[in-house]
Amino acid sequence: MAEVIYMPKLSDTMTEGVVAEWHKKVGDTVSNGELLAEIETDKATMEFESFYDGTLLHIGVEKAKAAPVNAILAIIGAPGEDISALLTGSPVVEEKIEAPVVSPTPAPVAEKPAAVAVTAPTKPAPVVVSNDGGRTLASPLAKKLAEEKGIDINAVNGTGDGGRIVKRDVDHYVPYTPAVGASNHTSVAGVESFVDEPVSQMRKVIARRLSESLFTAPHFYLTVDVNMDNAIAARKVINAKEGVKVSFNDMVVKAVALSLKQHPAINSSWLGDVIRRNHHVHIGVAVAVEDGLLVPVVRFADTKGLSQIGEEVKQFAQKAKDKKLQPADWEGNTFTISNLGMFGIDTFTAIINSPDSCILAVGGISEVPVVKNGQVVPGNVMKLTLSCDHRVVDGASGASFLQTLKGYLENPVSMLV
Repeated sequence: MAEVIYMPKLSDTMTEGVVAEWHKKVGDTVSNGELLAEIETDKATMEFESFYDGTLLHIGVEKAKAAPVNAILAIIGAPGEDISALLTGSPVVEEKIEAPVVSPTPAPVAEKPAAVAVTAPTKPAPVVVSNDGGRTLASPLAKKLAEEKGIDINAVNGTGDGGRIVKRDVDHYVPYTPAVGASNHTSVAGVESFVDEPVSQMRKVIARRLSESLFTAPHFYLTVDVNMDNAIAARKVINAKEGVKVSFNDMVVKAVALSLKQHPAINSSWLGDVIRRNHHVHIGVAVAVEDGLLVPVVRFADTKGLSQIGEEVKQFAQKAKDKKLQPADWEGNTFTISNLGMFGIDTFTAIINSPDSCILAVGGISEVPVVKNGQVVPGNVMKLTLSCDHRVVDGASGASFLQTLKGYLENPVSMLV
């Protein structure tokens, strides 16, 4: 008997998935545990294995198409088996192919293309970004799509990290056509152009979750200046040791973890009928990726050393960019840190990452005049802004937490005691 495979729910926030790649085609033999497809969720692209043995009789979601959770993804059964009853009322039927021994296959249902409005581009041809050896920086999927569409990958502008060409760049590529009478190196004034990009799975979830957080949790904000002179000196000593590389962000994570142990109200969550006071400290560290933001979690951060925290964060950042994070990597945070200091931002406010009651926004270290012992001298100051959910945290509690955190960062030796 044929078995239906539905679009799985691969993360706690996933409502629909995109098939990034099919590793089998209709008519292929499939074994239990064999790789069937790669599915893109709001956080990562994950491999999906078959649960059954048999022949792939039907593909319900075409490559690069989206479908809601529990929509028919595929059907596996015996060759020539009638699956028409299984497809009745199916929410997603984009392709139906049967074995040659049965009746002729009905024509595929036409898919309405995404609306894209573009006027003739008049900008100069894009600059090609290359790595060592002149090879164009592009993802394997982007290269494959460009080849299928007959597009010269070298002519596509990359919007990924470091100018890397990704799938969306190929999807929305429009060949350059100079305006009549215009120079190849000069754009024409007064010509409007735009392109409508489909919203990615990740961006949809970010929009929904942050809107819910901002409009349901009453936010208030507390900012404190931290003198980082001692932290700078301590970091130099630590990093002088061979094989050790600690960042200021690692120091912030450790200091926050220790401070949370002393201020359980900040390490809490609003759950409607109850406020959960977490005894463990799991810190989410926001990582910027191609389509948005991911928050992998450093678990039991208060029990880990600076170098261990640094190595974990580095590995998470790479896995996030490679879309290889697993659900266990991003679930369970009790507090979140967002750091934009490396982008030259002095201070900002962050939206609380539910279900946390607080999030810390970390700015860059600025060399500014400070007063020490009645004298104005150069100093290195970092601004920290704590966003608090007023349903859980009061102003005095938040201020007390920031003072403890400030103490750890201004005297980093105390973190080692």
